[in-house]
Amino acid sequence: MKTYFRLLYFAKPIEKFAIPYIIATLLSVFFNTFNFTLLSPLLETLFMKPDENKPGLMDKISGSFDFLGKFKHYIDASMISNGKVETLQIVCFVILISVLLSNLFRYLSQRFMEDLRVHTLLNLRKTVFNNVMDLHIGYFNNERKGDIISKVASDVQVVQFTVTNTLQVVFKEPLQLIFYVIVLLSISVKLTLFALLVIPISGFIISRIVKRLKAQATAAHESFAKMIGFLDESLSGIKIVKAFNSTVRTKEKFQKENEYYSNINRKMVRRQQLASPVSQSLGVLVVVIIVLYGGTLVINGSNEFSASAFITYIAVFSQVMQPVKAISDSFSAIHTGIAAGERVLDLIDTKPELIDKTDAIELSTFEKALTFENVNFNYGEKQVLKDVTFSVEKGQTVALVGPSGGGKSTIMDLIPRFNDPKSGSLKIDGIDIRDLKVESLRRQMGTVNQDSFLFNDTIHNNIAYARPDASEEEVIAAAKIANAHEFIQNTQNGYETFVGDRGNRLSGGQRQRVCIARAVLANPPIMLLDEATSALDTESEKLVQEALNNLMKNRTSIVIAHRLSTIQHADIIIVIDNGEIREKGSHSELLAKNGLYRKLIDMQSFVD
Repeated sequence: MKTYFRLLYFAKPIEKFAIPYIIATLLSVFFNTFNFTLLSPLLETLFMKPDENKPGLMDKISGSFDFLGKFKHYIDASMISNGKVETLQIVCFVILISVLLSNLFRYLSQRFMEDLRVHTLLNLRKTVFNNVMDLHIGYFNNERKGDIISKVASDVQVVQFTVTNTLQVVFKEPLQLIFYVIVLLSISVKLTLFALLVIPISGFIISRIVKRLKAQATAAHESFAKMIGFLDESLSGIKIVKAFNSTVRTKEKFQKENEYYSNINRKMVRRQQLASPVSQSLGVLVVVIIVLYGGTLVINGSNEFSASAFITYIAVFSQVMQPVKAISDSFSAIHTGIAAGERVLDLIDTKPELIDKTDAIELSTFEKALTFENVNFNYGEKQVLKDVTFSVEKGQTVALVGPSGGGKSTIMDLIPRFNDPKSGSLKIDGIDIRDLKVESLRRQMGTVNQDSFLFNDTIHNNIAYARPDASEEEVIAAAKIANAHEFIQNTQNGYETFVGDRGNRLSGGQRQRVCIARAVLANPPIMLLDEATSALDTESEKLVQEALNNLMKNRTSIVIAHRLSTIQHADIIIVIDNGEIREKGSHSELLAKNGLYRKLIDMQSFVD
């Protein structure tokens, strides 16, 4: 229940929807019950002679619903004074009005509940997505993307239906059951007490049936998340799948998980579906016994109740099983919702490791230097950086080189504070970046990665991503600096051309130049370039390199590269191996040392 009440929190302000829902439901239940009680005066009007001294159903319950008793007396008086036909017209008119009111209020209650459902889903999905966006980069390296997508999309949907449907059942169905029981007791206490034995018996049997539903629901949600993750991987790597003739193997792997998910869903649904027939069968069994017992009394002329009252009793009791069935279905469904809710809450409860301090400082400009001081960093137990110390003065270009896995990208990730050092400090203008507001820190930086990621949007919107309010002239100016304007003009719709999923409608060089244009338009004082040309052909590289040179003018730049042409003109080249700085200096100085840098050149790790 703790999980359920936490999920209910997302329905706030619940009173905005709950109060009108309660009023509408109360009126709907009342008129729905009233419809069945009108069966007795209808039958008496049709088949019986008026008798002012004969007690009927309405007389018995007049203590609780006095106006119903008065209505019965009015009907009896009408039959005496106006005849049966006119009285029948009155009864039919009242039934029609009661049915219309019942359905009107039922519609209003469903409408209010749907508003609550949409409101809950809106809040829940917003909270989950916002929390995911606030998590640190390292979280996504350890989690399956498909699992996250499944929680945000599928699990949230299951949760909101469970929360709102349970609210609906908890209030409406017991209320409807109470109204029905009052009518039944007013007709025959003995029959009703016997009949109501079916409810606890049915509840016990159903609880045994749905006992394992929660575990099965959890397994089903996890399996669905695996399928989503596998689907995402397969679509992202479709060229690799086809290039290595792995289509059949990929299909088989997906089908294996698909079958597991289908089988566990089948078992779960079978358990859920078993609850309803069990409760209904027990209900029918009790109705048969009631008909035998009550029918015998009516046939033998007992004064326990009239024939019309007995028919009304059977009609009302037949409806008693509807709220009982709804409650039993709700118990089986809530296990699925709680299982999904625990997965969603687990994601919500995951706190970002990197957050601003309460007294964090706003960084408005970059004036002096970016400094690493004895920085150490670990991935788990593995130490990646060891006492890294260097400084980047404003306006300098610093290149990070060295064998793969040496720690270059880790250093690059520390600068915009995607991760924090285990020990040591990283400072901007003498201020530790952990004392700065993260957003203000990242506003001073622009990034161009080897993986030139573009959003499935227009070229214009991709360039203007960091500055959505940029004018068309500013976007074009940035594209020109990035050597992208010419090819953009040659596309189908120019700057309004959609680039496709991850920019797959553009070539690698074109995507990279759009990314550079995006960084140019952001106009940050510090540029972080992570192997921006390593995946390009020679012609594209020349265009991109020229764009990078334009980008780095009058800026502080930190560059990771495997090509000599990219870094030979850097002010400082830092050679990193196994997380340690091995050498530092200019291109000519490092060549003269005849150390690791020279060895890398000779091994053609850099290409002119």
